[in-house]
Amino acid sequence: MLFRSVGKVLFWLLMGLFMLFGTWSRCQRQHRLSSPIETSPTEPEPTPPAQEIEPGATPPEQEKEAVSATETSLHEGDLIFHTSLSAQSHAIQLATHSPYSHCGLLYKAHGEWQVFEAVQPVKLTPLARWVARGQGQHFVVKRLRDAATALTPAAQASLRAAGQPLLGHDYDLAFNWSDKQIYCSELIWKVYDRGLHRQLGQLQQLRDFDLRHPAVQAKLRERYGAQLPLSEPVISPARLFDSAELVTIVSR
Repeated sequence: MLFRSVGKVLFWLLMGLFMLFGTWSRCQRQHRLSSPIETSPTEPEPTPPAQEIEPGATPPEQEKEAVSATETSLHEGDLIFHTSLSAQSHAIQLATHSPYSHCGLLYKAHGEWQVFEAVQPVKLTPLARWVARGQGQHFVVKRLRDAATALTPAAQASLRAAGQPLLGHDYDLAFNWSDKQIYCSELIWKVYDRGLHRQLGQLQQLRDFDLRHPAVQAKLRERYGAQLPLSEPVISPARLFDSAELVTIVSR
């Protein structure tokens, strides 16, 4: 009798433990299903497509020093130019006979100057970081000749509104004249054209550039193969830079 009593007690104790374990397991499964999925911090980000992006990192102190002395001279809607360190920069300089191969628009956001630029993707980049990416941290800022009357707060808002639909678009390695993908000088030209009905520089065709240099021809073969779109409308950083509608504000 004693053994049977002890056996029953052990049996019910084991049954109780199994039931508790089952309840705990169900609670854990429900908790996992109801929790948000988090990406592991060690998971590598996808490799971006080829783009107009400059290598190298500059210490934050040097970035700030490069622009701090000029920030008080800047206005929203100014254009900024530099010599990019990207793989295509040399070919652009040769084809356009200009040292300036990249450009953007200056906006102020959250109390900080930003460059609205077409890289991968079209985005806003802190001014100090943008300057640090250029050759020798040299840059030139240009402004509408009649900015005092043309770049009113309403006009600046129109520029922002014109650029907003292009934010996040991919960089255009083929320099096509469409909104599906955008390159740097195309972004500026379209924003001013659509926002203020101002055309900064006359559009050209690919055939108008100096395509004779081997470095230029190699880049053309890389992008287009044997079928060059010689009639494609193009606006280059050099054509914007030389626009009669602009005056130089800062060069450093």
